[in-house]
Amino acid sequence: MNSTENVEAIQRALEALLRRHASRRVYAGQAAAAGATISQPAYVLLRRIEKQGPLPMGELARMTNMDPGATARQVGQLERDGYVRRSPSPDDGRVSLVSLTPRGDSVRRRLNDVMDRRMSEMLDRWSDTDRETFATLLQRFVEEMAQGEIPSAVEDSAV
Repeated sequence: MNSTENVEAIQRALEALLRRHASRRVYAGQAAAAGATISQPAYVLLRRIEKQGPLPMGELARMTNMDPGATARQVGQLERDGYVRRSPSPDDGRVSLVSLTPRGDSVRRRLNDVMDRRMSEMLDRWSDTDRETFATLLQRFVEEMAQGEIPSAVEDSAV
């Protein structure tokens, strides 16, 4: 394969991966296997709160790249379901911190377990070297993707 064909093959593989990752049907199967009834965006919030600890709503939205309004709606539902709680910040009483409840942590752990088990089953067929190479290259790709700017398709002279 030449360089252009490699780039196109990577683009197609990423499109397939992202479609699968964003698939409601796939997530619903994972959630059912975990005995969980939360949405995929709600799961993302639970994971971030578990990793970072209690967070203000705005920071939670920023860290998950979610719209603040959508974050507030998701957190509201998670709170009604008993998965998170809001409490005043000790630094600023006007700010609410969102934290996991034991019930929220339990559902997050069950979903993690299902997803980790599936990933392990797939990667068990790979050699240790392949898994290590893939992990290294994927992490490098994600870091470069996060730093890069999207190039304009419009040439300067045409503007």
